Amino acid sequence: MIVDTHAHLDDKRYDDDLEDVITRAKDGGVGKFIIPGADPKTLQKAVEISQRYDDVYFGVGVHPYDMQNYNEAFLESFITHPKCVAVGECGLDYYRLEGSEEDKEEQKQQQKEVFIAQIELAKKYKKPLIVHIRDASRDSKELLLKYNASEVGGVLHCFNADEELLSLSNEGFYFGIGGVVTFKNAKKLVNVLPKIPHAKLLIETDAPYLTPTPHRGERNEPLYTTFVAKKISELLELELSDIEKITTENALKLFNIS
Repeated sequence: MIVDTHAHLDDKRYDDDLEDVITRAKDGGVGKFIIPGADPKTLQKAVEISQRYDDVYFGVGVHPYDMQNYNEAFLESFITHPKCVAVGECGLDYYRLEGSEEDKEEQKQQQKEVFIAQIELAKKYKKPLIVHIRDASRDSKELLLKYNASEVGGVLHCFNADEELLSLSNEGFYFGIGGVVTFKNAKKLVNVLPKIPHAKLLIETDAPYLTPTPHRGERNEPLYTTFVAKKISELLELELSDIEKITTENALKLFNIS
């Protein structure tokens, strides 16, 4: 079995065929799915999907791009739901900062404040974090350490292959590997992958984004975790069944699901 630890099944691109998407994934060996909480506007939809399907779970959180929508009371109203398994997708993303240097520094500070709030929320409710990091490795690591995120651990979603972050494996953090590992230009991730402890590897799609080869250019979906698992098995020179077993056990352990 494979667990897709990061699939935005609440995205409108699945509105017309979600049942088929889940059925295809199940038939292909994908047994469980986690919807990250990226935008509070779709959280209710994620909850409803998790209630409709036994093997779908969700997280509560706010992506750094949507930090202006952070409402802690709203997230807390869902965090004790039996299908809520994480806080996030939260973190830091400096890729699209705009304006003057002063403006950019202000945006960074706002992102940090919202990220810290979600770290504290995760600790309060003892839920692991789903962490988004883009062009912000140093600041992200600093905050995770400073605010004792190791109390709950989590996953570095769509791991950016920055070796500086590898030491977080000692702080209870896992590394989410998705379709990027199949890209021709993924040399950095291909080189870093063997340095990740097997006990800290997770598989994800980030569906509908980052579709793996050979389906690049199409909408991504959980079934395509199979291409990710196959590529990881090739790179680590392990049996595909071993990769499936290792990553599934890791996911069930981190998110406390059975």
